[in-house]
Amino acid sequence: MINWDQIDTVLLDMDGTLLDLSFDNFFWREHLPTEYSRLSNKTLVQAKEELEQLSDSLYGSLDWYCVDYWSEALNIDVESIKRDVKQHIRYRPHTLSFLQFLRGLEKQCILVTNAHPKTLELKVASSGLHEYLDKLVSSHEFSLAKENAGFWHKLQEREELNLSRCLFIDDSMPVLINAHREGVGHILQILHPDTTQAPNLKGDYLSIHDFDELMNKSVP
Repeated sequence: MINWDQIDTVLLDMDGTLLDLSFDNFFWREHLPTEYSRLSNKTLVQAKEELEQLSDSLYGSLDWYCVDYWSEALNIDVESIKRDVKQHIRYRPHTLSFLQFLRGLEKQCILVTNAHPKTLELKVASSGLHEYLDKLVSSHEFSLAKENAGFWHKLQEREELNLSRCLFIDDSMPVLINAHREGVGHILQILHPDTTQAPNLKGDYLSIHDFDELMNKSVP
């Protein structure tokens, strides 16, 4: 159960929390490999293997989320290729209702995403997400990913947050673990970030599949 009286600020992840992770999975697993294969004159198998190797080497770092890094590494315009399929960007179920619910509770709502500012701009323009949030923060502003040590202290200092009275909602366990370790008082895991795939396994924190469970004040 979430005790809203103990929370001043709700910190919200974007991809897999507010927006359906199906877009990102489609882009990185299907669309980008296809386009990279075409533009680099490699077979699709070769393109996928190269992308997977690079992804594995970058995982957990800020560069893993950086479209500029990927563009330079692959010698293609990754963000332009992403814009070509922006019509696939969509909300997870009950997202807008939940954001309106938080507004009714008069909670400060801050988007905290690892997405590169260019990707954030694209997704905000496509979804209108900014209309429901008080602030938009990309971890690139701090040169640290959310799962990196020190990120939450830097965010706390800049935004003058009382982390003990913040609720942070995300689908990534490494990110949630780091937020908890650095003092975020209330942690909630999203179990179904990609609605086209099976839900993730429950971790050690409170968890929900969809936001309607929070509005019903029932958190398993």
